[in-house]
Amino acid sequence: MIHLNDPQRNFLLKALPAEDFSRLTVHLEQTALLVGDVLYESGDRQHYVYFPVSAVISLHYLLENGGSSEIAGVGNEGMLGVALIMGGHSTPSRAVVQASGAAYRLSASILLQEFERSGPLQRLLLRYTQALLTQMSQTAVCNRHHTVEQQLCRWLLLTLDRLSTNELKITQELISNMLGVRREGVTVAAGNLQKKGYISYRRGHITVVDRSGLEDDVCECYAVVKREFARLLPATA
Repeated sequence: MIHLNDPQRNFLLKALPAEDFSRLTVHLEQTALLVGDVLYESGDRQHYVYFPVSAVISLHYLLENGGSSEIAGVGNEGMLGVALIMGGHSTPSRAVVQASGAAYRLSASILLQEFERSGPLQRLLLRYTQALLTQMSQTAVCNRHHTVEQQLCRWLLLTLDRLSTNELKITQELISNMLGVRREGVTVAAGNLQKKGYISYRRGHITVVDRSGLEDDVCECYAVVKREFARLLPATA
C-alpha cells in the first residue's frame, strides 16, 4: 500500500526498477511546498530537482511589462528541473507552487550521476521531457486558438488529474495569470461553467461537481496532452 506522501506516489519514481529506486531513496528529501513558494526564478542555477507527490508546480514565463502566463504544470506525473538533464542548468521561466502539498527533492549532482549511468532513469526522464514539451507546445496553441472557457476547462482538468481532490483553492486573479488573459475573461468563463453546473465557485475556491461536463466542453488540447503522457509514460494513464 502506498501512503499519502510515499515517494512512489510520484509516477516517475514508481516506474523505476527496484534497484534504481533504492539508490535514489537515500538521497530523496521530503519537503512541504506552500502555495506561492518560488522554487526557481528565471535564470537561476538549479541546485535541486523536485518530484511532487501531492503538490502542483506551475512554470510561468514572465514578460518585461510584468505580465505572465503558465507554459506547463508539473504534478505527481513528473519532475521539476529537466533543464539539468538537457545541460542547461537554468531556464527563463519561474517555477511557483500552484497547489500546496509534498514533494521529494534531489540534489542536481545526484540526479546527473544517475542520469549518466545511461540506464532506466535516463530513458524515463527523456520520455518525460518529450511529454513535457508536448504540454508546452499544446498550451501555446490553445492560448492562441481557443476560447478562455475552453482554456479554463483544459487547465482545470489537467490540475485535477494531479490532485486527489475535486476542490481547488485559487483566486480568479491567479487563474488569469496562469492563462495569460484578463481577469474579466476568467470571471465570464467561470460564470458560464457554473451556470452549466460543471463547477461551484466561491471566493478563492473552485469545486468541480461535473467533470464529464468539463470533458465535453474542453478543446482537443487536453486529450492531446493526456495521450502523449500515456504513450510515453504508461504509468500516468
